[in-house]
Amino acid sequence: MKEELASPTHSIKINLPGGIVAAGDLLVILNAAEKAGVSKISLGNRQQLFLSVQDEKLEDLEHEFLMEDIEYEKGSDIYPNIISSYVSEDIFSVSNWLREGVYKDILDGFDFKPQLKINLADNNQSFIPFFTGNLNFIASTISNFWHLHIRFPKSNSFYSWPNLVYTEDIAALCKLIEENIFANKALFYDRDIVDGSILFEKISALKRFITQAPIEPLTLPDFQLPYYEGFNKYGNKYWLGIYKRNEEYSIEFLKDICSICLQSRVGQIYTTPWKSLIIKDINPENRKLWNFILAKNRVNVRHASNELNWQIEDQCEYGLKLKQHLVRQFDLEDIRTFKLCFAVKINPKTGLFGSVIIKKHPETTQGEQDKFDVLHTRDFNPNSKDFLIYRTAVSFDNLANTLIELSDHFYTLQTDGDSISPSILSSGNEQEQEEEKVIVHQCRHCGTVYDQEYGEDFGAIPAGTLFSSLPASYTCPTCDSPKTDFTEVDKNSLVQMVLL
Repeated sequence: MKEELASPTHSIKINLPGGIVAAGDLLVILNAAEKAGVSKISLGNRQQLFLSVQDEKLEDLEHEFLMEDIEYEKGSDIYPNIISSYVSEDIFSVSNWLREGVYKDILDGFDFKPQLKINLADNNQSFIPFFTGNLNFIASTISNFWHLHIRFPKSNSFYSWPNLVYTEDIAALCKLIEENIFANKALFYDRDIVDGSILFEKISALKRFITQAPIEPLTLPDFQLPYYEGFNKYGNKYWLGIYKRNEEYSIEFLKDICSICLQSRVGQIYTTPWKSLIIKDINPENRKLWNFILAKNRVNVRHASNELNWQIEDQCEYGLKLKQHLVRQFDLEDIRTFKLCFAVKINPKTGLFGSVIIKKHPETTQGEQDKFDVLHTRDFNPNSKDFLIYRTAVSFDNLANTLIELSDHFYTLQTDGDSISPSILSSGNEQEQEEEKVIVHQCRHCGTVYDQEYGEDFGAIPAGTLFSSLPASYTCPTCDSPKTDFTEVDKNSLVQMVLL
C-alpha cells in the first residue's frame, strides 16, 4: 500500500498594527481561517499573527480573506508589523503623557504599508524592546515628542536622530525616510558603515516637520521583565495574560475569548513580543466567565518565570524544542533567572531581544552534534547591543550547564558589585541603592559622547583630558556642534548602540 504524502502547507501572516486588535475584527479573521480548515494560530515576535493552511485549502482561505477585506502576506514578510508598547499601558507602565489616543493617532496616520520595521515604545517600560526595529521611536520627557534611533536595514550602523520628532509627524517621516533609504541603497542599505547624517540632511532640507532639540539625552529603565501571565488586579479591574508553551492557540479558544470580550464589552485584545495575549479591563463580576473559558480549553496559567523570559524566532520548531529542553534543565537545577532574558538564534541575521543569546554555531559538520555560541550583553540589559562572547562551539549536551554557569556569573557580579550597576540590584520590594555617577559629556544634537577616560582619537586629545580643559573652539567630531552644546550625563544611563 502506497504511503500518502503530506499536503504542502502555506504560511500566512496577518499584521496587527501596534499589537492591537478589536475583538470583533479578530473574530472575523478566526471565522475565515476556520472555514478554510485552519485549527490553530500562532503569534510572532512583532505582535503579528501566523497561520498555516493546507495547499488544497489555500484558495478557500484567500477567498474568505478577500470577502472580509483582510490584508495578509503569503510566505513572506515584506511589510513587517509596527510594534508598540501600548499593551503595557496602565498595567506595566504609567506614562506622563503617552496614552491610548496618542498611539492610535500615530497608527492611523500610516497611509502606506512600511517595509522597514517600526517600533513605538514608552521610555518608562521594559516589556517591549526598544531597538529591534529599523526606525525606533522612544517617548521623550517632552509631551508628544519622540527620540528616534535608526538601525539601517541589513547593517550594523545605528544613528541617533539629532532632533526630537513630533507625534503627528511620525508616519510621514517614516515614509520619507523609507523612500530615501530605498532610493539610495548604495548609501543606506546593506552597508558595513552608514553615515546617518547624510540622511538627516536630506530630510531636514525639506523643512516639512516640527522639530525640537532634546533637553536631555535618552535614558532607559533597568530591564525587569514583568510577570505577564494569569489574572492580575489593577485599579478596580483585572487584566489576564495568556501564554502557551507550544506558541499555538486553538481557533476554538480564541473564538471563546472574542465572544467573552464582546459579551462583557472588552473592546480590544493585545498581542506581545513574548508571543502571549493580554486582555485588559476585565470587571470583577466577569472573572468567573474567564475562568470558565480557561478551564473549558484546558489552558494553564502561572508558568514558571524562567519559561516566560525567552525569545524564539517565529515559527521555528528547532528553536522551540531547544528552549523547552533548556527550560526543563533549569527547572531540574532550580535556577534563578530573574532580570535575565534569553534568545535562541538559529538563523544568523535574526534580530531578537535578549541579554543572553544562544546562536547555532555555523560550522557544525554533517552528522556531528549541534554546537552553539553563547553571548551576553556587557551589562546584561537586553536593550544594549554591546555583546560579549562567553563561550563558543558549546555542544548540545553542555549547553544547559554553560547557561547555568553564566546565570550564576550574572548573580555573582551583582552581589560582588564588580561590573553591574548597583541600580540593577534594586527591584520591586527591595531597598533602592544609590548608584555612583560617572559624568561624561554628550552632544545634545547627535548623541556623541566625550569621555575623559579615553580622550578622543579624532582630535588627538589624550586620555585623561578633562572636558573643562578642552579649548573653547572644540567642536563635536560627528556634527560640528560647539562645546557649549555638550551636556553632563551619567555614563551608567547611556544607551549602548553597538549591534551584534
